[in-house]
Amino acid sequence: MATLSDIGVSAIINILGAFAFLLAFALLRLQPINDRVYFPKWYINGKRNAPRHVGNFVGKFVNLNFKTYLTFLNWMPQAMQMSEAQIIEHAGLDSAVFLRIYTLGLKIFVPTALVALLVLIPVNVSDGILFFLSKDLVVSDIDKLSISNIKPKSLKFFVHIAMEYLFTFWTCFILYKEYGRVAAMRLKFLASQDRHAEQFTVLVRNVPYESKRAITDSVENFFKKNHPDDYLCHQAVYNANKFAKLVRKRARLQNWLDYNQLKFERNPEKRPITKKGFLGLWGDRVDSIDYYKQQLKDFDRRLTMERESILKDSKSIMPAAFVSFNSRCGAAVCAQTQQSKNPTLWLTNWAPEPRDIYWSNLSISFFSLTLRKLLISAAVFALVFFYMIPIAFVQSLANLEGLEKVAPFLRPLIEWTVIKSFLQGFLPGLALKVFLFVLPAILMFMSKIEGHVALSVLERRTAAKYYYFMLVNVFLGSIVAGTAFQQLHAFLHESATQIPRNIGVSIPMKATFFMTYIMVDGWAGIAGEILRLKPLVIFHLKNMFLVKTERDVERAMDPGSVDFPETLPSLQLYFLLGIVYAVVTPILLPFILIFFAFAYLVYRHQVINVYNQRYESCAAFWPHVHRRIIASLVISQLLLMGLLSTKKAAKSTPFLVVLPVLTLTFHKYCKSRFEPAFRKYPIEEAMEKDLQDRSSESDASLKAYLADAYLHPIFHSFEEIELEDVKIDKKPPRDSPSPPLSELSSPSPTHDAKDHKEVESSGTSQTSHNVQHYEVGQPGDLFHYEYEQTSHVYHYDYQSQYQHNGYHY
Repeated sequence: MATLSDIGVSAIINILGAFAFLLAFALLRLQPINDRVYFPKWYINGKRNAPRHVGNFVGKFVNLNFKTYLTFLNWMPQAMQMSEAQIIEHAGLDSAVFLRIYTLGLKIFVPTALVALLVLIPVNVSDGILFFLSKDLVVSDIDKLSISNIKPKSLKFFVHIAMEYLFTFWTCFILYKEYGRVAAMRLKFLASQDRHAEQFTVLVRNVPYESKRAITDSVENFFKKNHPDDYLCHQAVYNANKFAKLVRKRARLQNWLDYNQLKFERNPEKRPITKKGFLGLWGDRVDSIDYYKQQLKDFDRRLTMERESILKDSKSIMPAAFVSFNSRCGAAVCAQTQQSKNPTLWLTNWAPEPRDIYWSNLSISFFSLTLRKLLISAAVFALVFFYMIPIAFVQSLANLEGLEKVAPFLRPLIEWTVIKSFLQGFLPGLALKVFLFVLPAILMFMSKIEGHVALSVLERRTAAKYYYFMLVNVFLGSIVAGTAFQQLHAFLHESATQIPRNIGVSIPMKATFFMTYIMVDGWAGIAGEILRLKPLVIFHLKNMFLVKTERDVERAMDPGSVDFPETLPSLQLYFLLGIVYAVVTPILLPFILIFFAFAYLVYRHQVINVYNQRYESCAAFWPHVHRRIIASLVISQLLLMGLLSTKKAAKSTPFLVVLPVLTLTFHKYCKSRFEPAFRKYPIEEAMEKDLQDRSSESDASLKAYLADAYLHPIFHSFEEIELEDVKIDKKPPRDSPSPPLSELSSPSPTHDAKDHKEVESSGTSQTSHNVQHYEVGQPGDLFHYEYEQTSHVYHYDYQSQYQHNGYHY
């Protein structure tokens, strides 16, 4: 059992670790060489360019302006400057609502912590029953602040029951307000969106085979017959795995061509040479540029033949299609109704946005989907209980006193003060974090086998599996395993009638373990997230060994995105811990509050400057968040009833019976009131949006827009392939001064942009070059971005009524 000193050691280690991570980040983000690692979002949006180094060669890699180091903590206030509306415009609704989960935690737990610390701790301390039980049970000073310290049959349990009612009502009130707010944000976001393909398109699966008719003809005939006024067009789904491999090979050849052209432009007097053998190590020596151009021509012919083969072969067409309608209203009717007398055929759902589709699962049949889900459910069940073994081992580290009684020969080693404090205060949380490291990847693989067709759904299903795992293994498993080790000696030497009492007393004693876990995962772990050590190392390794062109640099950035499969379950675990222990052991709540406040600051910075979401689900994950918090409330109420039953509180315990019923009734109301906004698209909203568009758009233009919107992405990549010569600037750099690197490291402001493109003829060059001008800004300010394609020189001017700065990269 960890003592106050052990918790103090853990706090010191984790606070120092978090401070070291934050200090390293604050310094590394100022270095020019790391700019793409810590601000990739702005590069992707085209609003930031690589800083031009100042001075000697060292200035290319290290920030030599020492004044900037005085403001190395500026990232904190900068992360709070952007409003929620600006975040939605900049990063999407998913990112903005994700941040609201952290503010939801603060709204729930700040008042809860104040009341619990002021009311419950004095009540818990007043009895001191654990002082008399300390000879039989392993207890610590922290346990004496918990409900375990109240003697059986005490009337003071009415205070805990009243607090449970108060905390439940407060949590439900905040959840209701937040659910309504997020639902309104979702509808407003959908209404404000421009025309998108998914607004008019439905995914149809399990299209029946007909012996004398192709699938694409079956789809067209079915929807022309059943939706004659609304059907517009459809896109068949092809099995293009072989074609995808060829496209990837061609991309590698294109990259080598770009590299050799760059090499030649830098040294025009010497043509690059390569060998035709394996990896260019042996074989005939040939001109590299001519060789790769010829290779690309051969690949283009192969790609054309393969594409024609796929489009003509009926076996390549999967029993699924993307069906588009001439109105949002028509698509809504089709997506939200049953299409056939046989409910297993012609299954329709809203089509995900094109970048959200997981193409490999589109061909899975209805029967196969059912079988896959059954098998994966059994596999997840087995995995959850298999992980009980390492969890029990972790708990044995957290309960060294209990382990000493079982294995006395370890006592000399365990009794060393430094080792004991380290093992009990820091190692258990770290060991549990290590055991959980590979789990999200395993669960994502299982979710893919289940057959979900959207990346957003895959991530939500993975998050659900991970939550069940965290609930059973990390929460319940930690309590059960810890109790079994910790109280083994007492169980063996006392009568069976005393065992329930010992379990009831031991549940709040696990608060010390969860404190160490929160400090490792929620303090040091969050600080490690902002440091981005893994992307930083990988980026520089790729720059050293793999990067040959500007395209490679963009690929090496790896901005990542919000890791919903891992982050959401972890958040839900913190909600569970806070809600359960608010009444049982209130001293845990400050640890929860620090996590929510610190994580909100860090993830706000990451959303603004780093993450680039792979898809936009319009906050479709919020019902899952709401449901998990409701589950946490019910679990806390049931555990409190079980705990009070061991305290022989027969007079007070029955008052808790009605609380789970009230909580579930509230959840049912919220589900019927708000969840339809996340599952269906209102016909009223669809019709209103259609009326707005009808005056400016025709069916012909809409059909052209939707024609290839859901074509497999590899076909798009093949169509857009162009062999372009890369030009290098041979002119000296501009003489304008470079800005201070502190200014370069801060994100550029976001504004609505309007592009002006013009083509100019160069008087000193035989080739034309494109110059793109962008004017963006608010009243009184004007930002100019200029990109010269042939010279790769970026020019950025800022004009204001107060000042003028010239930024040159």
